[in-house]
Amino acid sequence: MVKTQIQLPDDLYREAKRVAADYEMSFAEVVRRSLERTMPAYPRKGAAAWRPPEPMDLGQRCAVDADELRLLANEPDYVPRRLRRKSR
Repeated sequence: MVKTQIQLPDDLYREAKRVAADYEMSFAEVVRRSLERTMPAYPRKGAAAWRPPEPMDLGQRCAVDADELRLLANEPDYVPRRLRRKSR
């Protein structure tokens, strides 16, 4: 374990000491727990950036070309060509 010194604003120090007293733990334990909860919010720089998962192959029945996909996304009443009823 490493021993270190830190500088804290007076009000933050008083609040941390209050938490330590209220929850019957040492000031050092309050600081350790606070750091453990904070560290996941700061991943290592250079770590692999998040990427969305690879899409699953849903087979031919879901195949739609780019133009139709654009129409499907933007036109609420659009019916894909392959689903239109043929008039007789």
